[in-house]
Amino acid sequence: MFHSLMSIIAVIDPGQGQAPPGSGGVTKIVGWAAWIAVAVCVVGILVAGMKMAIEHRRGGGGESVASLGWVMGGCIVIGSASALVGALV
Repeated sequence: MFHSLMSIIAVIDPGQGQAPPGSGGVTKIVGWAAWIAVAVCVVGILVAGMKMAIEHRRGGGGESVASLGWVMGGCIVIGSASALVGALV
């Protein structure tokens, strides 16, 4: 029983996979998207920081801290995107 189960698992295991021929363009687009996402994260943190400074000067700032939290959450998702996809696949 155990031996037959192991032979089924060996057949199903796809290994690491291999990119199909001509997929270099897709890889380049994914690289560009990752670069743009990181740039947007940096800009988002800068804007949230500016909002916090302005609101602090005016006596507020709670909403700015919440926006910083959302930006940081997005940064975490973007930073861990490959690990998330790897875990799902």
